[in-house]
This record gives sequence, C-alpha cells and structure tokens, in this order.
Amino acid sequence: MPTTSSPDRRLTYADFLQFPDDGLRHELIDGVHYVTPSPVTRHQVLVGRLHFALELYLRAHPGSGQVFLAPLDVVLSNWDVVEPDLLLIAANQPDILTAKNVQGPPALVIEVLSPGTRSRDRRLKRDLFERAGVREYWLVDPEANTVTVYRRSMSDGFGRPQVLPGDELLATPLLPGFGLSLRELFA
Repeated sequence: MPTTSSPDRRLTYADFLQFPDDGLRHELIDGVHYVTPSPVTRHQVLVGRLHFALELYLRAHPGSGQVFLAPLDVVLSNWDVVEPDLLLIAANQPDILTAKNVQGPPALVIEVLSPGTRSRDRRLKRDLFERAGVREYWLVDPEANTVTVYRRSMSDGFGRPQVLPGDELLATPLLPGFGLSLRELFA
C-alpha cells in the first residue's frame, strides 16, 4: 500500500534510509512509499532457480557480470529506490555497484509476480525501469508459467514485450550462450 508523508511532498532517499528494518520490502517509486510483505514459497523457489541458473552461467563465464538477490537497494533517483527480486550488473557497469547499494540502472532486472505486487511490477516498475535505462526487464508469472521479457530496442525505450510460455528457452543477448528451460524453471 502506498504512503507519503503529505500529499504535496515526495519522499526521498534520505527518508527511505529512515524506514524501519522490519523484514518487509520498502520501496520508493516517484517518491511514493510502497511496502511489500514477505514472499510466498513458490515465489522463493522461482527466485532461487533463476539465481542458480544465472550464477552458474557467470561462474562459467568470468568477467560477464554479477547477479544479486533482494534485498539490495537500487537507487535510480532521489525519489526512486527499489529492491528487485534479482538483478544483473553487467561487466561494463562496475561503477554503479557500491558497498551499500546499486547507484543506477542494472543491465537486467527480474521480478517474480505475486498477488500483492503484480500490478505494480507490470506498470509502475516497468515504466520506471524503462525511464531509468534498464536494458532488460523480466516478469516471471508463477500463475501462468510464463516469462514476459521487455528488452530495450534501438529507440529509447522497451520494445514490444515477448511472452514466453512454459515450454520455451529463456535467453538474453546480455549473456551470450545463456539458456534456461522454462519447463525446468516452473517444474
């Protein structure tokens, strides 16, 4: 549920740093505070499988980048601080990774949809990641067993999304040779 301190004042990263460490996921999108409860088991299984597949690839291809799990703050602006389920910092982005957080758009952001975040992930976060310059955004839908891939096109934004059903292979030009069977992901 979104909250702000007053209707005419957007919250900032300084405000964000004052939020309690209560085990919930706190995010700012355009200065509006969103709180998300802990995810369900299926969500965590999918996040774990995705992380494992990406980490295996990165270990086999040293210097390709780094993958991170939530919680890790991604600071996109003074009014936009999110904690994606997974994110990939590409090899050519080492300057955005700091000891405390990520300062700028990751190459790849992955969100596993849940009932409480589905609408926000599909609209608000998609728009935010597009504006911020994220190269790819994956929405993993555990109900439909699909992955929707938004990929930056030659223009300034995401191109037409690609919806991959559960029998496809998930691949990305960000990681040449990476492939994950969606049948295995959703098993």
